Amino acid sequence: MALLPARVDAYLIVGGRYHDIDFVRSQLLNLLGEHPRIRTLVAGDYRDIEAIERADLLLTYTVDVMPDEETANRLNRWVASGKRWFALHGTNSVLKWSKQDKAWTAPRVVPTLMQTLGSQFLAHPPIAPYRVEVTDPSHPLVAGIEAFSADDELYLSALHPPIEVLLQTRWTGETPLFVDSDWTQDEPRPVLYLKQVGSGSVLYFTLGHARGQYDMRPLMEEYPTVERGSWNTPAFIELLRRGICWAMPTSSQS
Repeated sequence: MALLPARVDAYLIVGGRYHDIDFVRSQLLNLLGEHPRIRTLVAGDYRDIEAIERADLLLTYTVDVMPDEETANRLNRWVASGKRWFALHGTNSVLKWSKQDKAWTAPRVVPTLMQTLGSQFLAHPPIAPYRVEVTDPSHPLVAGIEAFSADDELYLSALHPPIEVLLQTRWTGETPLFVDSDWTQDEPRPVLYLKQVGSGSVLYFTLGHARGQYDMRPLMEEYPTVERGSWNTPAFIELLRRGICWAMPTSSQS
């Protein structure tokens, strides 16, 4: 068995809108802290690309936080050099309110980033429980994970294949709060997948919604409920742990 290096440098980006960023940051730092070898730098965006390029792994949870195209190209080259990026929830989201349509739209403004990630968020239906199925039970990242219910945002995305889907769900309907509103074609919706990028790869996990009382400002002063999505679901936490192990250099996951 390959030995892990004495030190692993992780770069954690957690930031964005309409989500409980403080809660998520603390949860991810706790999970990273389970590995004594990992030392973590924390940021709210991609601006310090030189620090990212020095890191051994990248872990992101963002909502409407985008690098510029030059930075996106450097991120692509960093992954392609053999590194691993574990991307969570809204990392693939760009949001803009359309006054004309009175709905949220997803501008295609950072194409290199979305190609690297393997998808771009377009819409989600109202939060409600849905069943997540394992597509490849033999894969080390999901081996032994049973189908589970996720009370989370169900991501509907434009896909940039090839991707290797490990978890998926199915949903059809309309999402009137989004410009991309017609999802009546019945097809699998990826929840966890791998995207090969050169000699490296991206692991994308769409679950992880969280919202607190004050996270919808300035749209509303106080949000009526605290939402924790999948953060209380044991399978979700186990998959986060596996994803972090996968991202570490010389990990046995593939």
